[in-house]
Order: sequence, then structure tokens, then C-alpha cells
Amino acid sequence: MTAAGNGSSGQPGTPSLLRAINDRAALELLLERGPLSRSQLGGLTGLSKPTASQLLARLESAGLVVPVGTTAGRPGPGAQLYEINPEAAFVAGLDVNPARIRVAVADITGQVVAEHRLDTPGRQASGTVERVREAVDAAAAAAGLDRTVLRQVVIGTPGALDPATGKLRYAPHLPGWHSPRLLAELTEGLGVPVAVENDVNLAAVAEQRVGQAQGVDDFVLLWAEEGVGAAIVIAGRLHRGHTGGAGEVGYMPLPGAPMVRNVRRENSGGFQELAGAPAVIALAKEHGISAKTAPQAVAAAVAAAERGDAVVLTALARRLATGLAAIVSVVDPELVLLSGDIPQAGGEPLRALVQDELTGLAVSRPRLVISAVEGSPVVVGALQSALATVRETVFSTY
Repeated sequence: MTAAGNGSSGQPGTPSLLRAINDRAALELLLERGPLSRSQLGGLTGLSKPTASQLLARLESAGLVVPVGTTAGRPGPGAQLYEINPEAAFVAGLDVNPARIRVAVADITGQVVAEHRLDTPGRQASGTVERVREAVDAAAAAAGLDRTVLRQVVIGTPGALDPATGKLRYAPHLPGWHSPRLLAELTEGLGVPVAVENDVNLAAVAEQRVGQAQGVDDFVLLWAEEGVGAAIVIAGRLHRGHTGGAGEVGYMPLPGAPMVRNVRRENSGGFQELAGAPAVIALAKEHGISAKTAPQAVAAAVAAAERGDAVVLTALARRLATGLAAIVSVVDPELVLLSGDIPQAGGEPLRALVQDELTGLAVSRPRLVISAVEGSPVVVGALQSALATVRETVFSTY
């Protein structure tokens, strides 16, 4: 990374503009590489030692970097090392479904400093803001923080906010989240900036930033848990669609599934009827596997396949590949990621079977992998989204 010497117009930049560009370059390097000395930072940015020293003094004065040890123990005299001040800003990321709220708090470096889970059983049509505030307060308190210090909160939910109305669409199973003022109510109730994003889209953000889609411009993430959904990234950007409904593939009619004529009323569709959790449990039961949850059913199917009986696992792979064939035929992605607890339970045996089935069903030949993001991909994506927003603000306006 080389610090800029000219403005984007080709004319010499003003001193303040050049300082801002150099400071931002230095902060990005410290985020990427960890502690660096003045000399190391100068070498990576192309700045002279005096200029690098002035830069670090500015950033330290602004509270964005802090000294942290020296290079003692290496050849030559010890040099002061600097790193991003982790307390420069904090963010929170949430994953919401009808049964629970997961929340994590991270500092500006991306280090998670606290996590919390709040169970929300039953169909509660009121108290949404209060439950979110309770979950965030608990996570912040566990980190020794007050909620009001958070610079950004990103919430992942089923469905998506309609940009025209502000209402949450495609998620009738999430009661209490359909106010046309949802975003404003959450922001007012928490007293900090709030953004709401589709949960599967956030799982794709996690893959894009820290997972297996890093450097991939065109990819699809297929999510299979209680429901089936997808995230579509084209030219490096999430494709949300006109109403935010791009990727709601659970409603997609597919061969082998009953034709659902009123998907909104039924809250279901062909792909959901083939590969959602209830369908997976029923498929396993048809072949003598009794399980309370879909991941348990898939794990039992994997064990059966290892004993030579791959009927259930092969049938599930065919169902997943049938839906994927329709998606990749339109999008032609470089990569397809399988995420959610059903693919995780199936592991490599399921992935390999899906790849084989997909090869026969679609002309496109995307690489197919299972997500390796640790923890909740939705929470990780929510944190990454929040961090991108906050870093842009903090690094540009100090």
C-alpha cells in the first residue's frame, strides 16, 4: 500500500487531504497487520520517518492508536510499536429469530469482547424493542460497557426491510417486527444507530469479509436451517432486489414439491417443502431415522451412509441440488457456499453428493464449499457490517 501524493483530479492535493489519505492508509495497515513500528509503517506506506512519526503522533493524540511494547528481542535497538486503540469504538451484531436473540459486542479491531443469548419463546407481538434492548444491555454489561457507547448496531432478521415502506417483508413468522417505523423505533429505543439486514445476506457478508468468499466477486450462499434462503453477490455487491426479496428462494416452486399457490399466506414454497427442517425430518423418518431436529437427522443419515446406506443423504443432496440448479443457471456464480445447520451436519459427505448432483443438473460449474465461519455466521456478518460503517466514520472524521 503506497500513500497517495495527488488528489483524484490529478492536481496536487492539499496538505490536509494528503494527511487524511496517509492517516487512513496507516490505520488500514494497522488493522490488517497488527502492531507496527514507525519504520515499518514508513516502509509500507512510502512515507519518510519524520512524516511517519508525525502521522503516529496525530493518530495517538486522536485516540486512534496506542503504543504497545517494542521490538526488543529482535536485532538492533528496540523500536516502539503501535496498534489500533481497541477502545476507539464498539459495535454490536444481532441474530434474531422467533425463538431467541443472539448478540455480540466487538471493539473497532473486530475482537469480540462479549456475547449473550436471550431466549424469546412464544409468538410475542409486542415488546420487540424492549427485548432487543435487554439483549444488547446484557452483552454490553458483560463487556463492562454501557449500551450508549455503541457506535452502530446491526440486526439480522428473516425477511428484509422493504425500502419503499420500511416494513419487514417475507417474515410473517417473526411477530412484533412489522411496524412501518421498525427502524426508527429500534434506533430510538436503543439510543444508538441501528441497521436491519436480512440474516442470510449477513451470513454472506461474513463469508466475503472473513470466510471462503474473500476475493470472490460472484457467489451464492445457500442457507438451510428451519427455513431455506439464499444470498446473491454479484460483482462484489449484495443483490437485494426491488423490495429486498432477492434470495427468498424458499418460495421457489420446484419439481418434486407440492405447488404452493399462495406462498404469502402459506409462508412456504417448493424449495422450503423439499429442504427446510420439517422436510428433512420427515425424509429421515420415511427411511427409519427418528430425530427431533434436522441436524440430528442429517448426522444420522451421514452415519448410515458410512455404513453403506446412503439413501437419505443422497435424497437430501438431490433436493438441495435441484434448487441450486435453478439458481446457478440464472446467476452463474464462481462459488456456491452451503451454510446453516443442515449443511454443517452433513459435512463433506453431503457436500460431495450435492456437487455430483448439481453437475448433472446445471450447465454452470461453480465451486461448492461448506461454510467454515466459526460461531453464528449471521452475528459475524452483522459485526463486520457494523465495523465497516463505524471505521469509515471514525477513521475519516477524527
